[in-house]
Amino acid sequence: MDLDLRKLRYFVAVADQLHFGRAADELHIAQPVLSRQIRALEQDLGASLFTRDRHGVALTDAGRQLLADAGPLLASAHAVRRRVSVAARGNRRLVVGFRAGIPVIPAAQAFEARHPDVVVDVQRIEWDDQAPMLLDGRIDVGYVRLPIDETGLHVTPLYTEPRVAVLPAGHPLAGKEEVTEADLAGEPLVWHADPSTQPTRRPHPNAGYLVRGVDETLEHVAAGRGISFLARSASVFYSHPDVIYVPVPDLAPDQVCLAVAASRTSPVVDDFFTAAQATAEITAECGNYEMWQLGGPVSKHG
Repeated sequence: MDLDLRKLRYFVAVADQLHFGRAADELHIAQPVLSRQIRALEQDLGASLFTRDRHGVALTDAGRQLLADAGPLLASAHAVRRRVSVAARGNRRLVVGFRAGIPVIPAAQAFEARHPDVVVDVQRIEWDDQAPMLLDGRIDVGYVRLPIDETGLHVTPLYTEPRVAVLPAGHPLAGKEEVTEADLAGEPLVWHADPSTQPTRRPHPNAGYLVRGVDETLEHVAAGRGISFLARSASVFYSHPDVIYVPVPDLAPDQVCLAVAASRTSPVVDDFFTAAQATAEITAECGNYEMWQLGGPVSKHG
């Protein structure tokens, strides 16, 4: 029996809330209707998805498995609707997402030479929307930085690049040509995700400011609330008068990858992958060239 996507959306709402009443309110349907739909889904699957008792609602093992699989499935269905809508308008368009500092133009130009009839749009993405935007079709291809949840994605490594420390201009180490991890041990860290994703082998205390993008990171560091780390290419394209970038040679490098939804099959996407891989060396060197243009090492003021 085919899986009913509407019932699946209802299930996800209940699984998120672990409360039928709140889930019904979120879905704008009556609670008895929601309960019937969940029972029907359980019958379709031949498995109980929730336990219900006086202590509340909890997922069964089958429910936890379905919840893990539901996100990519619903995102894929949304992506199909989006692509069909674009095709119906007669557009030939490829949307390429990219993280801060990653040049897209070398691959786009190589791709457009083979596909002059396809418009390449570019869209900036952040660490927390890399996977969702690929899965739901808002972008067709993404230049991503690890870590990323690879569920439902094909992720292909392109190159690595060094990282730099982001320091307030008045920091005691701001004038150094380079620093080590040990030099920065114990410094509060302005970071965008959980501590397990920190690139250093020496965990830093969280500064208490979770950020999404480079601009926010620079503002917090400039205010003296902590230090941070960036890929060297990101430090090329972003500056701040109260921030200094200093190389950290022994810090784990940043891994840049190309990613696409596993359900996305398209000769056009395949050709962009080929162009991206062929121009990866040029892309990786763009940051180095820009740094040389600025007059030397990556530590700079403003």
